[in-house]
Amino acid sequence: MYNPSLINTENLLKADTTNFEALALEVFRYQHARNTLYQDYCTALHINAATVPNIAGIPFLPISFFKTHRIECAPAGEPALIFESSGTTGETPSRHYVQDAGIYEASLLHGFEQFYGNVQDYTILALLPSYLERKNASLVHMAKTLMARSGRPDNGFYINEWEQLQATLSRLELQGQKTLLLGVTFALLDFADAFPMPLQHTIVMETGGMKGRREELTRGEVHDILKKQFGLAVVHSEYGMTELLSQAYAVQNGVFKCTNTMRVLVRDINDPLDVQTSGTGCINVIDLANVHSCSFIATEDIATLAPDGTFEVLGRMDHSALRGCSLMVV
Repeated sequence: MYNPSLINTENLLKADTTNFEALALEVFRYQHARNTLYQDYCTALHINAATVPNIAGIPFLPISFFKTHRIECAPAGEPALIFESSGTTGETPSRHYVQDAGIYEASLLHGFEQFYGNVQDYTILALLPSYLERKNASLVHMAKTLMARSGRPDNGFYINEWEQLQATLSRLELQGQKTLLLGVTFALLDFADAFPMPLQHTIVMETGGMKGRREELTRGEVHDILKKQFGLAVVHSEYGMTELLSQAYAVQNGVFKCTNTMRVLVRDINDPLDVQTSGTGCINVIDLANVHSCSFIATEDIATLAPDGTFEVLGRMDHSALRGCSLMVV
C-alpha cells in the first residue's frame, strides 16, 4: 500500500538521487491502486504491485494507450488541462487529461530553473507555427507558463512574423537582455535562412519537429546550421511530449539530462520487460509529475543511455506512427 503523505507536489519536486527510487515506488503503488487501466495492464503481465522491488521491475504503459483511453487516477473530475498531440492526417491523436495544472507548472518551472536559473531573467520568444494553429498543444502551454513567470514585456509567440522577430531579437541583443528563443526545428531553420544574425545573449532551443516541411536532417546537422547562421557556440534542445509533464534538456551536443522529477531507462526492443539503467534501447520514462495519470511510460523513441542518466535520442522505432514533436532523424 502506498503512503498518501508522500504523494504531493512538494515531495515530488524534491526528488533527487537519494530518494527518487523510493518516491517512484510510492507513486507506482498509488497509481496501481487508483488507475484501473494501469492495474489491469499490470495484472495482464502477472505483476504483483506489493512485490515489485525496484524501478526496473515497474511495468511501463505503452504510450499508444493515450490514443485509445483516458489515462487517469480515481477519483477523476473535470481535467484542468487537456493536452493533445498533433499526429498526422488520419491518425488518432494522443490526449493527456491533466487533473492538476499546479503540479505541471511547478515541475516545469522548477526543472527549467535547474538548468537555466531564474526564468524572470529571460525574455521568452516562441517560434511555434503549426502548434499555435491548433488547440491543446502542450508545447504552447509550456511556453505560456514560462512567459507568465518571466513577466517580460517583449515575451511573445511567432508564427511567420520573421521581420518582427528579427527586430525584437536585434533590440534585445543591443540591450544585452538574456533571451530564450524556443522553436520547432523546421521554423528555426527557415528563420535562420532568412535572417542570419549574431546572437550573443540568446539561447536558441529546438524542440524537434520537421513536419515534412524540410529535408530530414540529423540533430547534429540542424545544430551546425543554426550555429553558423546565428554565430552560436552551442544550440540547446528540449525533450518532452504530450503524454509527459516533465522535460529533459540538452545544453549542448544533443546530450539530454532529465529534470529531477524525471528519469529515463531503456528497454530491449524485442523484450519490453528487459529494462536497463544504461545501454541502447527504447526509452522508458518515469515522470513523477504525472502522478495523477501514469508516471511510467514506454515511449517509441530509441536512445543511448549513459550510466550517469544522460541520453542521446537516436530516432524512432520503425513501426511507430510519426509524431508531431519528434519527426527528426537524430
